[in-house]
Amino acid sequence: MNGAPVPTAPPPERGAASIVARGFQRYDGERSGVGGAIRSVAWQSIRATLGIGRAGRNKVFPVISVAISYIPAIVFIGIAVLVPSGITDGPTYAEYYGFITAAIVLFAALVAPEVLVSDRRNGMLALYLSTPLHRGTYLASKVLAVAATLGLVTLGPPILVLLGYTFDGSGPDGLRNWLVVLARIVLSGVAISAALTSISMAASCLTDRRAFAAIGVVLLVLASPILASALVDGAELSANWRLLDVFSMPFELVFRIFGERGNFPEVSTAAVVAVNAAWTAAGLAVVVWRYSRFVISR
Repeated sequence: MNGAPVPTAPPPERGAASIVARGFQRYDGERSGVGGAIRSVAWQSIRATLGIGRAGRNKVFPVISVAISYIPAIVFIGIAVLVPSGITDGPTYAEYYGFITAAIVLFAALVAPEVLVSDRRNGMLALYLSTPLHRGTYLASKVLAVAATLGLVTLGPPILVLLGYTFDGSGPDGLRNWLVVLARIVLSGVAISAALTSISMAASCLTDRRAFAAIGVVLLVLASPILASALVDGAELSANWRLLDVFSMPFELVFRIFGERGNFPEVSTAAVVAVNAAWTAAGLAVVVWRYSRFVISR
């Protein structure tokens, strides 16, 4: 077969392809500015945390945590529907948090690592900071995302309880009192979310592993009551040493917001308020300090 011609593909038909030079055009859409960027990053962080738009395995833990926090409220509402005046002797609004503390802590341990650690590991942090966002506004968007997500378990269930009590006829008397209770629920949810947001975000700044950050949050929250109890009950020190209890103090503050004595009446309300503010400020200070030291390649 030496010397035989090599078959070649037929030439493309004329007009089958073309090159179009489009150039660059000015963006004529709405410009939302830095505020819009903060809202966008916060919303995308919330979506990622809840597994929206992601594989089913990413939805398992968020769904379980949220569901656990709502189950008692759903039960109370069901009793109100099926048994007239059945929840008259049920827990108070402040006591309701005792049913869902584990779900709230677990959710807090999952949310912040997903919001912060993921961006550092996948390079999104550098991309975000190449936009009009700087480190401060970036962190503001993340705080907003974590706090708003925690609101699902700190605000939603007690509001359902309020609706159940109202439906049963054992809720607040009159619109004014009803609004006062609602305001206390909102303030309680914000107080719990603020403390747990700052603590969980601080833990998420100290490691690049989401699992380590989540474990750190859980260990801190669960170990602090043991330490506080050992100092007060074991060593017989001042009752103010209970303020080291990171797990109980946010929920103790809820009792004080509702005007109830709480689990530690020997600790003053002013001290409870101050320690929650201190934990919140300290956690946010750690976050700001750590992010000011990160070297980010753009």
